[in-house]
Parts: sequence; structure tokens; C-alpha cells
Amino acid sequence: MHRRALAPLWLARPSRFADVQPRGGRIGMALLALLLLATLLVFASPAPPAASGDPAKRADDQADVVLYETIVDNVRAGRNYYLAAADAQRAGHYPLKPFVTMRLPTLARIQAALPPVAVRTLLYLLCAAVMVAWWARLSTALSRAPPRLIALALLAGGMMAFVQADLAPFHEIWAGLLIALSLGVWRPGRWLPAVAFGLAAALIRETAGLYLVLMGGIALLEGRRRETAAWAVAAAILAVALLLHAHAVAAVVRPLDAASPGWAGQHGFGFFVRTMALSTALAIAPLWLAAPLFGLSLFGWLAWCDALGIRVLALLIAYGIVLALFGRLDTFYWGLLVAPLSLVGIAFAIDGVRDLLGAALDTRRITVTRLVR
Repeated sequence: MHRRALAPLWLARPSRFADVQPRGGRIGMALLALLLLATLLVFASPAPPAASGDPAKRADDQADVVLYETIVDNVRAGRNYYLAAADAQRAGHYPLKPFVTMRLPTLARIQAALPPVAVRTLLYLLCAAVMVAWWARLSTALSRAPPRLIALALLAGGMMAFVQADLAPFHEIWAGLLIALSLGVWRPGRWLPAVAFGLAAALIRETAGLYLVLMGGIALLEGRRRETAAWAVAAAILAVALLLHAHAVAAVVRPLDAASPGWAGQHGFGFFVRTMALSTALAIAPLWLAAPLFGLSLFGWLAWCDALGIRVLALLIAYGIVLALFGRLDTFYWGLLVAPLSLVGIAFAIDGVRDLLGAALDTRRITVTRLVR
């Protein structure tokens, strides 16, 4: 007997699992249980060194932020970006090889051209823009105001680190917000603003280039040729910028400058989960609770039957693979690129879990009775 689709609880439209049959429901619940158990691998993953919390030790706790602040101050004083960055990285015993160990000059030059109060204001405005864009998107995804407010609170929880003004020199902060804004304004057939914001993110932090490739690949699979071409053009612009950047870095690097130890951390899925817990409001929860909640959010993005949900899920999986395979303990901040949206899926998971569980527990059978007269 074909099972009737259940009416949605929170979602405006039925979840991806609303009409799943009993056998599919049991398989789905088993896979969800495996995902939640897999998140507990976080206990087998190493943890980055904890910050002391002592303001006097900020140079140690936030060494990267201090480095970028120093570079911005020197560029503001009139120095060439590449000379300033090379000197600062040498002084801080940072590697200068390969060229990607030095950030693109975009953010430093913008911040050097603005007074510090303007930089902080711009950061808060960008945070507000992300909230507004996603409120508009959530208004069509969730049927009632209370679930929308919960989803917005989850978005705010993912942005906990992004409203800290002292992290403004950190490139992942801006790139992560721009990726979230790009996804928030994306619509089928209305992709130009999304491409523009995505390119801006990648020109600030080149690792956001994976987002450009991912969005272009999904558009290609869906047969959206013009959108595919737009993402390809954005990726090409980034490639040209990186070539120019590599040339400029080569001009200031010395033979004895340090080289990067590489990016073959291979800490696994648990490290990705730990990274997301550290980068969001889950940091205040015990790890045994934070890890499954993040797993539930991944499931929620799948449960939301919308093209945007698939894109966010693909983004989280892609950066999860990058962190699991290549992330080092001192590069856990890569997770900030996807942190803003990492918890919102919990709001979509409610309907998905209900639908799978309802299907799994459905034991109705058809009994055929033959009457003989």
C-alpha cells in the first residue's frame, strides 16, 4: 500500500521524506543514526590549543589576527602591501612559501583605506545583511513565525564569532559572511548578485574559490547554462588574481624564508565536527550534545526539499572533506567559511525526522478477505 505524504509541521512544503515508504523510512532512520554516531568521532579528534583568555597574552592567543592588524597598520602608513606582509610574516616566524601562505591584498587594502570605526560598521552591516537576506528566504521556507524565529536564532548562533570587532582583520570572517549572503540572495534565475558576493568572498580569501566551483558545478548539473557561465567567469577572475598575487609574492620572498609544513592533517570527520562546534554557539554546549546537533543540522539541509538546501548541504560537505583531509590544528578557522549556515538545518530537521520515523513505524498491511456465498 502506498503511504500518503504527511502534512508538514514547520516547513511550508513537505520535506524530502514526506512520502517515503516504510522500508525507506527504516533505512533512512538507520542512516541518520549512523550519522549522529559518526559525529561522536569528535572525541577521537585532536583539539586546537585552547586560548588563555588573558588580555595580556592576546599576541599568543590571536597571533594570526595580530599579524593581519600589523599588516593593515603598515599599509595604512603608506607601505607596499607585499613588503609589509613579508616583513610581518618573517617577524612572526610565519612561512612565505608557497605563495598562498600570504593572503590576497584585497582585505588589507580596503581596511587600510578606511578608519577603524568604518571597518567595524561595515562588518556589522554585513552581518545585518546576512540576517535580512536569510529572514526573507526563511519566510518562504517555514510556514509560521515561531519556526522562522528559531531558524534565525540558529543563524545568529552560527555567526557568534562574526560580530566580534577584534576579529575584523581575519579574512575568513568576511569571506564566510559573503558566502552566506551569496546563498541568501540566490534564486533560480536570479543568480547575478549571488555570483558577485561569491567572487568578493574568494578575492578576500582564495579558499572560498571552492564555493565558486561548487555553485558552478551544481548549476551545470541542473542545466542552467547562463548561470554556469557566470560562476565560471568568477572562477576565472579569481585564477587571474591568484596568478598576479603569486608573481608579486615571488618578488619579495627570499631564499631562506620558511616554507609551509603542508596541509595534510588527515584528522578525519571528527575534526570537521569539532571545528564547527568551536566556530559557532555550539562551543558553549558540552561536546556530547554539540556534535549530534551539528549532525542533525546536516540532515536538516537534506530534508528541506529545495534547490538551495542542496547547495548549502553540498557546501558543508565540501568544506568538511577539506577540513577532514587537509586541515591542521592551527587551521581550524577554515570552518568559519561555512559556520554562519551550519546550524540553521536543525530547524528543517524537525519535519524530516518526523517523516522518516513515521514511515519506519508504519506497519499497516492490506488484508484481502474472500467471501464465498
